[in-house]
Parts: sequence; structure tokens; C-alpha cells
Amino acid sequence: MKLMKYCLLAILVLVGVRFTVVHFVPSQIDKRFNTTIAKAPYQASQAAITLYNSLPFIADMHSDSLLWQRDLLQSHAYGHQDIPRMIEANQALQIFTIVSKVPKNKNFHSNPSDSDSLTLPFILFGRPVQSWFDLTQRAVVQAKQLHMAAKLSGGTFSVITNKAQLVNYLISRQNNKVQTAGLLGIEGAHALSGNLENIDVLYDEGIRMIGLAHFFDNEVGGSAHGVEKHGLTEFGKQALQKMEGKGMFIDLSHASPALFADVIEHASKPVVVSHTGVKGTCDNNRNLSDEQLRQIAKSGGLVSIAFFETALCGNSVQDAAQAIIYTAKLIGTKHVALGSDFDGAIKALFEVRGLVTLVDALLELGMSQHDIKLIFGENVKDFLINNLPN
Repeated sequence: MKLMKYCLLAILVLVGVRFTVVHFVPSQIDKRFNTTIAKAPYQASQAAITLYNSLPFIADMHSDSLLWQRDLLQSHAYGHQDIPRMIEANQALQIFTIVSKVPKNKNFHSNPSDSDSLTLPFILFGRPVQSWFDLTQRAVVQAKQLHMAAKLSGGTFSVITNKAQLVNYLISRQNNKVQTAGLLGIEGAHALSGNLENIDVLYDEGIRMIGLAHFFDNEVGGSAHGVEKHGLTEFGKQALQKMEGKGMFIDLSHASPALFADVIEHASKPVVVSHTGVKGTCDNNRNLSDEQLRQIAKSGGLVSIAFFETALCGNSVQDAAQAIIYTAKLIGTKHVALGSDFDGAIKALFEVRGLVTLVDALLELGMSQHDIKLIFGENVKDFLINNLPN
């Protein structure tokens, strides 16, 4: 009888521990890794507020919010973004990028590919079993998470996968701004698990932007932060051709110089960099050279400026504004966009409701209202209309 009581007690303790781990620990980790320099409420000039509120389409090209198991339908006092805060910020669209593997002790210089700091959290925090050790399934699980948010949102959130959906959403939002939308991307083509057929799997889950590299080299090509930092492999060339054929667009964030050059040579469609800084204002191996910026613009693509210190060599909204203006002057305003890297385990300049302060900084530096309108979303909208599958 005593043994049965001890066993029952042990089971109750284990259930309690698991409940705590699944329901409370993820939020604590989220709070620790996704912080901000400036907190809400945000202050801006009346001119900036008026302009910001009039912007018809505010878009951002990079957010890792799906990694943290945060309920995106609920407003949170931590992290950088959720759907209620997006709506409050007048944000029309966010590209949600899926992280499927992160090396242990990651850095911006050299990371081997043989470690993974996400396996244990996927197990402990109750992610589906199929995603514990399968990188493709990790991407699938996170994509389904966003689709489920749309299903449960009551019409306030939708996932865009093709041109017709985007056009219909734009028409709907003209009459009702109490809604926002997402588009799915992945960060690192290691999510293909070395199998071309997984491009079809990811496409069928609604993924439309493919970041070829993240913090380590993979089967497609090298990372700027990898060991070999090699270029596009033979498998990578086949993958590139198939991705473009299906209407998925290529993201060269984190790409090694060799991979960047090879993709520019072999790509047949415009390519983007979803979150970056530029060497012209912050010279490090995370950021793009003037020549790389020109190559992206020549392809017809977009360069999206990120909002964290390593990308900007600074922690102020003025630093982000300077990077945006430098890029716009070099390659033309129509090729510049926002790529915050919200919820990317960074200390961001602000959370999504602070975007108005960036408008203020750009106005102070002399950027025109027309150019701000383009950079804050019109360029992304036009790019998607021209490049999403029909």
C-alpha cells in the first residue's frame, strides 16, 4: 500500500514538473532572450504620428516569434510582437521566419554544424514528437502553428501564400484595419534535411521565403558564420532552381560571401536580404558590402535593415535610420525595407509599437514622406505582388 502511495506521489510530482516546464519555463526564456532598449509607451512628434497612422501598408521581413511558443493571439508584456500589438501598431504584414536549428555557443565568426541547442527545448516544452530530431518537421510544426493562429483569430489574422490572397487582403484592409497578416519563411535551408522533396513539403505548408543559411554551413551552401563558408553546392544549385520554379523567393541573410556570389550568378529571379546591417555604417562580417547591396538591387530585390546592435554598431533608433538612409542613397529607396529580427534572441531597439519612433528619426534626417512610405511597406507589397505564385 505504501509503495502504491509513493508511486502515485511520484507520478503527481512528475506531472507537476512537466506542467511547469511546458507552461511556465518557455515564457521565462522568452522574456530573457527577447528584450528591448526602449519600452512602451513610445513618444514621437505629431508629424511622425500623423504620417505613421496614414501609412497604408506597414511590413517587416523578419521575425522569429514562432520559435518561442508564444500565443500570438494574446497581447504580451514581453517579447517584441504578437497579433494584438501588430494591429495596434498598424502593421499590415509580417514575414514570420522559422528557426529549426541553432548551434551551441553560437557566434558571428565560426560555428560547426554538429551541435543543436534546440533539441532539448523541443522535447521539454511539449513540441510534437516528430519535431524533436527532424529539422524539416520542426519547420512544419511552426508553420502549422501560424496557420492555427489564423484559424482561431476570428478574421483578425490571415496567412498569405499567393498573389490572389494578398490582393484580396489588401482590398479587405482598406475597409477594416483591425486585421493583420503573416507570410512564412525559413531561416536556413538545413530545414530541407538534404532532400529536394522537402521543398515540396515546406511549400505545401505555405512557406514562400527560403533563407539559405543561418549560423552554420549546410547542404545548400555556406554561412558567413560557418566553418568552411563555402559557396553554393551542387545540391544547392538544384534546390535553388526548384525553389524559384515553385515561386519561393530566396533570402541571402547570413550567407557567406561565396554563397552570396554564387546565388547572384545562378538566380533567375529577384533575391532579398530579410534582416541585415550594412558595412557602410557598421563594418563587420554580419553586414553587406556596397557591392553586395548593388547586386541585390540589380536583381530587383530588397535589402531589409535590422534593429539590433550587431547590425547597426549602435543601440539607438538614429543608428537604424542612418543605415536605412545610407542604403537608400546607394541603391535607391525602392530596394529598401524593414527587417527587424523581432524575437530573434536580440535586444531590439523597440518592440513593434515603437516603429513610429523610426519614422520620427527618418524625418529628422530629412527623408521624404514618400520614401518613408516605400520603405515602411510599399516596397514589400510590390515585391510580393510581383513574386508570389499565382
